Amino acid sequence: MAKRIQFNAHGGPEVLQWVDFELTDPAELEVQIENKAIGINYIDTYVRSGLYPVSDFPSGLGTEAAGVVKSVGSRVTRFKPGDRVVYCMATQGAYSEFHNVAEDRLMLLPNQISFEQAAASFLKGLTVQYLLRQTYQVKPDEIFLFHAAAGGVGLIACQWAKALGAHLIGTVGSAEKAQLAKKAGAWATINYREENTAQRVSDLTNGKKVAVVYDSVGKDTWDVSLDSLRRHGLLVSFGNASGPVTGIDLGILNKKGSLFVTRPSLFGYITNREELETASAELFSLIASGAIKINVPDQQKFALNEASKAHQTLESRVTQGSSLLIP
Repeated sequence: MAKRIQFNAHGGPEVLQWVDFELTDPAELEVQIENKAIGINYIDTYVRSGLYPVSDFPSGLGTEAAGVVKSVGSRVTRFKPGDRVVYCMATQGAYSEFHNVAEDRLMLLPNQISFEQAAASFLKGLTVQYLLRQTYQVKPDEIFLFHAAAGGVGLIACQWAKALGAHLIGTVGSAEKAQLAKKAGAWATINYREENTAQRVSDLTNGKKVAVVYDSVGKDTWDVSLDSLRRHGLLVSFGNASGPVTGIDLGILNKKGSLFVTRPSLFGYITNREELETASAELFSLIASGAIKINVPDQQKFALNEASKAHQTLESRVTQGSSLLIP
């Protein structure tokens, strides 16, 4: 028997349970991983709450972790027991001591990157890669707006933008988070609790505004994101931290300057092994070189059986950067 987090109904953090489960052998194209560090992502709260419903109960939770290969299926060719690996976009169930993962979802972990660094950055880093390098290719010296700049994705985006020579304006909710984002590489920050975001964007760009806004907040920032865009600008809406955007009047895009909107996801950009390897190589290179630093505060490392507490903390918006579960 092994231990994992599971839930039997959608709801708040209290539905998460610490239970025994029967560990099965990996299927022929699966790899069994002993998790050493497990990534906590905001999308996990969407799955738990039912915004992204699961098909069957009881359900495991989580799709990202780093660890050591314990055994492999009969047709696995890329990995062997003892390999250090990281994965994301796996089937739900990474909040566990062991997890069976499809071979195609795994990447070998370079020795320069620790398990904690990997689990704290793989999904978030691949997200930043597709946002800044594929959905819209941010150029050197370009100014753009990125909401929640002191979050797990945001801090990686700040560093990646700096590595590209671009100028990221990051929204934050406190002076402390502003300092954190600037230290990570943000060109400027806006405290959305105290400042008019769209006006500040206009001021910072001499009235030109920006060509692209990256918005993981959703409902609460929809209007201000549109108002921060120049004519023909692109709103990249990639999350729903404040709730989903609904009831859109497309006519508003015309009124505000013939704007564009896209709702991408990692699953739409990494669809095969080649795409995973290309994006991972770019991310790993930046981490290994030190251009992107991944540091998880001790207070944001939770024992695996404290998943409920971890979700409460994440949803309170008091976290900075990434959080982890440690088996």
